[in-house]
Amino acid sequence: MKKNLLAIAVGAALAAPMVPGMAQADGPKVYGKVNVSLENQDYDPTPSGTGRNDDEWELNSNASRLGVKGDFDLDVADLKAIYQAEFEISVDDGDKDGQTFSQRNIYGGFKGAFGTLKAGKFDTPTKKAQMDVDQFNDLSGDIKNIAAGENRVSNIIQYSTPKLADMVTLNLAFIPNEDNDDFDGDGENENGLADSSSISLTLEKDAFYAAVSRDTDMQDELIVDETGASPVIDVTRLAAGLAMNQFELGALYQLAEESEGDGEETSYVVSGAFKIDRVKLKAQYGMVEGDETDNEGTQYAFGADYKLAKNSKVYAYFNNLTYEDGASGDEEEQRTLGVGMEHKF
Repeated sequence: MKKNLLAIAVGAALAAPMVPGMAQADGPKVYGKVNVSLENQDYDPTPSGTGRNDDEWELNSNASRLGVKGDFDLDVADLKAIYQAEFEISVDDGDKDGQTFSQRNIYGGFKGAFGTLKAGKFDTPTKKAQMDVDQFNDLSGDIKNIAAGENRVSNIIQYSTPKLADMVTLNLAFIPNEDNDDFDGDGENENGLADSSSISLTLEKDAFYAAVSRDTDMQDELIVDETGASPVIDVTRLAAGLAMNQFELGALYQLAEESEGDGEETSYVVSGAFKIDRVKLKAQYGMVEGDETDNEGTQYAFGADYKLAKNSKVYAYFNNLTYEDGASGDEEEQRTLGVGMEHKF
């Protein structure tokens, strides 16, 4: 049934602009991305309990997606309805965790002179606050391996101001926990209006961008305590960079603290890219260290993109990810070498 409904929705979106009397600019837009890579994964040591070999080849879909989005005028002056329904598709095998389509950013809302108000499931302001720092987004070199706060959450409501002074935007989001104890596990259900929140202030002026953000009482799967559970954390993120025609520079600093404990992790990311005609050479380094456990993770990646057209490219990259246990001194390392293609539509 879900497959049929999505097919009908996409078909309706494709047909809508051709309906007589409907303005094409106001119709739904079907969009997507196919990003497929062939990768060699090398583990040292072999991950225990996974049944994996220490060296294997994989074809990965890298968050390929299909979506419908749009807006239309309402009968109230200068007010628009906005909507988006985006699903991840698995180009490699057609299946992700038993689903043909898995939900990504889905919301409805309003946009006008007052700003934008939307509600649904989508990326938090803190996740968006990485701006253009991550040169290897959706690949094995993604900063989500060493920086908490890369969350897409359900039941989120967000207000964004218009761009102030043509460069500054304030994003305010809150998440009710709907009478559940999913977050802190203290035995008491949270039933407030804003059990968790995410706020960011972003600045974009010509080639320069910067952002500061703050998450409170947010659960993140990257951070686990000694029991293997994911504690509720507060995240403070700072990001800045330059995106010029020929080169790009980016940097990110982040502090993630347990809301109800003393543990904290500090993350750093620096990245850069240089463009020569159709070729983009890029590199990135990141690290995370725990204040109490002395656990440490490092990640470095480098690669090259070759632009085939405005919305199409092929690429090659290498990523090295290492985690070290501060207590035992044990170290786990994963090396990825991949080639791939990306087509946007």
